[in-house]
Amino acid sequence: MNKVKTTSEKSLTNNSRIVGLLAQLEKINSESLLVEADTARYVTSKILHLAQSQEKTRKEMTAKGSPAIEVILSTLENTRDLQTTLNILNILIELVSVGGGRKASVLVSKGGTQILLQLLLSASKDSPPNEELMVQLHFLLAKIGPKDKKFGVKARISGTLNISLNLVKQNLQNHRLILPCLQVLRVYSANSVNAVSLGKNGVVELMFKIIGPFSKKNTGLMKVALDTLAALLKSKTNARRAVDRGYVHVLLTIYVDWHRHDSRHRHMLIRKGILQCIKSVTNIKLGRKAFIDANGMKILYNTSQDCLAVRTLDPLVNTSSLIMRKCFPKNRLPLPTIKSTFHFQLPVIPISGPVAQMYSLPPEVDDVVDESDDNDDIETESEIENENEDKDQLFKNDDIETDINKLKPRQELGRPIEELKMYEQFFPELADNFKDYDLVSKEPKPFASDANLGGPIVVPTAGEEQSVEANHSVKGITMKESNHLQAGECNKRPAFLDLPKKDSNKDNIQQQSDQKKLLSSCQCLSYEIVKGLDRITLQNTSKNEQYYKTGCVTKKESKTSLTSLTCNKPCQHVSSCGSVLFEGRSVQLGKLCFTGVDPEEEDDSSSHSSGEQVMLEVPDILPLHDPDLYIEIVKNTKSVPEYSEVAYPDYFGHIPPPFKEPILERPYGVQRTKISQDIERLIHQNDIIDRIMYDLDNPSYSVPEEGEFLKFNSKFESGNLRKVIQIRKNEYDLILNSDINSNHYHQWFYFEVSGMRPGIGYRFNIINCEKSNSQFNYGMQPLMYSVQEALNSRPWWTRVGTDICYYKNHFARSSIAAGGQKGKSYYTITFTVNFPHKDDVCYFAYHYPYTYSTLRMHLQKLESMHNPQQIYFRQDMLCETLSGNSCPLVTITAMPESNYYEHICQFRNRPYIFLSARVHPGETNASWVMKGTLEYLMSNNPTAQSLRESYIFKIVPMLNPDGVINGNHRCSLSGEDLNRQWQNPNPDLHPTIYHAKGLLQYLAAIKHLPLVYCDYHGHSRKKNVFMYGCSIKETVWHTNVSAASCDLIEDLGYRGLQIGTRELEEMGAKFCVGLLRLKRLTSPLEFSLPSSLLDIENELIESSCKVTSPTTYVLDEDEPRFLEEVDYSAESNDEQDIELADNAGDYEPSVPEEGLSDSEMTRTHLP
Repeated sequence: MNKVKTTSEKSLTNNSRIVGLLAQLEKINSESLLVEADTARYVTSKILHLAQSQEKTRKEMTAKGSPAIEVILSTLENTRDLQTTLNILNILIELVSVGGGRKASVLVSKGGTQILLQLLLSASKDSPPNEELMVQLHFLLAKIGPKDKKFGVKARISGTLNISLNLVKQNLQNHRLILPCLQVLRVYSANSVNAVSLGKNGVVELMFKIIGPFSKKNTGLMKVALDTLAALLKSKTNARRAVDRGYVHVLLTIYVDWHRHDSRHRHMLIRKGILQCIKSVTNIKLGRKAFIDANGMKILYNTSQDCLAVRTLDPLVNTSSLIMRKCFPKNRLPLPTIKSTFHFQLPVIPISGPVAQMYSLPPEVDDVVDESDDNDDIETESEIENENEDKDQLFKNDDIETDINKLKPRQELGRPIEELKMYEQFFPELADNFKDYDLVSKEPKPFASDANLGGPIVVPTAGEEQSVEANHSVKGITMKESNHLQAGECNKRPAFLDLPKKDSNKDNIQQQSDQKKLLSSCQCLSYEIVKGLDRITLQNTSKNEQYYKTGCVTKKESKTSLTSLTCNKPCQHVSSCGSVLFEGRSVQLGKLCFTGVDPEEEDDSSSHSSGEQVMLEVPDILPLHDPDLYIEIVKNTKSVPEYSEVAYPDYFGHIPPPFKEPILERPYGVQRTKISQDIERLIHQNDIIDRIMYDLDNPSYSVPEEGEFLKFNSKFESGNLRKVIQIRKNEYDLILNSDINSNHYHQWFYFEVSGMRPGIGYRFNIINCEKSNSQFNYGMQPLMYSVQEALNSRPWWTRVGTDICYYKNHFARSSIAAGGQKGKSYYTITFTVNFPHKDDVCYFAYHYPYTYSTLRMHLQKLESMHNPQQIYFRQDMLCETLSGNSCPLVTITAMPESNYYEHICQFRNRPYIFLSARVHPGETNASWVMKGTLEYLMSNNPTAQSLRESYIFKIVPMLNPDGVINGNHRCSLSGEDLNRQWQNPNPDLHPTIYHAKGLLQYLAAIKHLPLVYCDYHGHSRKKNVFMYGCSIKETVWHTNVSAASCDLIEDLGYRGLQIGTRELEEMGAKFCVGLLRLKRLTSPLEFSLPSSLLDIENELIESSCKVTSPTTYVLDEDEPRFLEEVDYSAESNDEQDIELADNAGDYEPSVPEEGLSDSEMTRTHLP
């Protein structure tokens, strides 16, 4: 008890002492002329003693509301006594040093900066200046300077800039004095004007007198000098001065010396400081040139390779990598033009915009590179990339009006009512009296196919006939007789079918010529391979663990031969046979390249004769897929390149794999390794093969048939691959095609690869991407479809690839391609794939492909399968696209109960739901979500029936058919983003948007506006599924009710997944259920559901996949940081340097989100 009392009394005594001393000091300030200096000296020394010894004293002096700081600063400003000044400076240093940044900010807010700078100015007039005073004063300024945003301006105005510089010049051997002076110079240099001013007074040359080769002495001074120099060299004027004096070579020499002698890595901060100086000076063109001339690339490459084995040296490796990437000479993209390989003549040329500019360019202009790629450092230094460089960001908030004066409802329709009457034909449901319909209630048809649906695709072989027998586990059907294979024909590409256009003599002649060329180099299926293919059957079973299994069907001979394959020469390894399966216009299927069949199949080969036929059964899980129908539809699909081939994935179809695919965990350092390999191209140029393997710009270019290299192809619907260059034995650079009538938008890819060997890691680099970041940096993998796997009962797209990353490369983008921005670079998607089968045929895609022909096939199957007594289904052609393809318009609702007046009125008064998708071709996930919506609306699910009875659905499932067909990423054939044309669409250039808007305007004219309009999109940067809604202000204006953000509950089932088609289609179904809930909320008295239906609905909504993710998931705009540093702004002067942490681990900074529309995760967008 006594001890507690004693402590309390002591504390009270101390507090009373500091309060009393401050009161004395304040009195001294008011009576400064009458009090002797000894008194102030005594009081300040007592305060200093308490501040040094008592933590409570320091806290009390800096506490909120305490007058201590003001009193001390006032004394400092008024005193002329040196010792009193030193005491006060030591008091302030004590407070700032212990309190950290917050205490320094308090000192700044009290006007401390001006008082200290004024003291520095007056103290500098003494000759010589007091060393102790200068040391303490500079030390304090170095502490508070970073906390004062206007510190540099204040120093320049007060005239103190050169004081610190002159002190360093005059006292180079006095390390105690020049150390705090250098610290202040570093803070001064953060202001660019100050840096230039100091540079003119010789500060750069002075720094190079201080820094030098390896030495164990004065390492602290060396580190501060390097930090100061790095800050000074951020000024282009100082950087030029350093280059002119040959300091780039000096820096490299010093770095090599420290690298060699610092064997125990005790001076890593100094080594990184040297690298920061090199990084700053190479921000200008002259600096990069000097770096290259001094052999800097090889020096930093070799030193960084030496550091790879020590994890704590990663900051040195990463900084070296950033410098080398920045100094890597800009390369020209190896293309004749950045415009698309394919040309489509527009009916009308836009008056303004990118398309008009592209058409106005003279033909002799080189649009791949221009003078901006070699511009001076002005652009390079001033350019600070914020990673929102994609110009789509300019439209990020276009749909959200913030000016309340512009939110008045627009009553005008925009088009005359007489003109809008043309859309009446698309709404027959509003006038039909259903007199001719049989509306008697009957049992609904099951949502399943007829006998042919789910049956096998018969791939016939030579000398065989249709079998009348079938294995009990296989539903065997054969091709129609009209699809007989013509005997004796053998094409270079096997099961592909070459498509001559009808009524085109020129095309027929060309086809015959091509066939003659192909016959000369034809390779056919070997007898053993044919026997293996004969026994492959894709079959669906009811058990998940037996998802598919292989069956065998023996075929009898018949008089009608389905096909007859002949070979000019035996095929030892690669099979490459094809036949014409259709009369008139035909389509060619991709090649089947196998060296053999599975061992278990070889064991059974003796039981089969050469008169067998291959049976590929489409599993029952694909009720909407019909390969025969798909081929028929493809023959009527019009593409600009006039594709004559069909990709196997589109022919066979895709089945969701029976497993989830979680986000790939990315290994540490993968990007750094890839960039290092790219740098090796410059250092070891003799190791680069640089052989063109595929080139759409030069169709006559032929690749040797023999050799261990891959073969590529993209000449099929939705394909996109322009050029392939072999870099190393197993590494290829791939270049994507621009959108037609455009010179950019490179992101979507879909191509075929063959000729591979198993057990080899093939690296693919797609080198002309434009987005500043991608989900490939956050665990997404590209998709691959293996024909061998499909024939082995696994016909699905799977996520593949390792060592995946996305980064800025050394290929320059011209200002023409970058929307006028200069000095931009392309980005690289790189991934490595090990193929499971030898000589397989594989396809790679950015996201799950969904072609226009696939949509047409699905709609025809839906129409043929629905119950017309229960479901009102209508498919119209909204309009023709620029290339003459039809844009489907689908109407779905429930048939009225009868043709009585009440039932017809209820039918006609149902609110409309307007849905659309795929305005951006690269957003294939939007089509898969739309497929889920369509299938759900057409199903026999009771909830779906309630939806049909509640609404009339008007659906435009593909707003941009031409873009989808021709492999565009974002635009239509007009070269414009159709999603930016809604305000004023041109009927000649944007017919689908013009007429889709016309439908909405017609509904407005007849007072039947849709309850909901939802446009399905995809996003290349966001995960999961989400919605963009309308402006809250506009909602308030129109509805006169309060509005707030929607209370949405995230479905955790999608977290951590690379979302597949199963999940995408599920999203489409869940969206429909949400519409049903909307009906209940908006019209509770008109609509009610039995409890059983609500249970079904809740089961659908609550169903989720429980998958844990190896990576952290966040709901923020930006992605989580990596443990690896990525500098997307390698060319800029954006110096947000990574400070060396205790664990020496670097990270990859996240990149701000951009308003982009690509593929990985799906969104629904509410315009």
